[in-house]
Amino acid sequence: MKCGAYLHCCLNCRFHDPHAHNECYIPNTEWVGDRKGANFCDEFEFRDTQPGEDENHSEVKREKARKALEALLGDAGATGSKPKSLDDLFKS
Repeated sequence: MKCGAYLHCCLNCRFHDPHAHNECYIPNTEWVGDRKGANFCDEFEFRDTQPGEDENHSEVKREKARKALEALLGDAGATGSKPKSLDDLFKS
């Protein structure tokens, strides 16, 4: 956050999630157009992480998922080649 930025804003709230409905884990919150701007949400709680920690964590999860998919399908997802047969994918 920059000096002079609003502290009571969605980006500083522990419930903020860009992938959730209304970008908030709390289901019935009102839509906020400017996530960086000050707002008066009653559900607001400061997040416990440093800025950027959540993005780095999601990048790690994304990379792990990509490697797991490549291990399952081989290079078929990346090169467009024919995937393995179902028997090869699901045998024990």
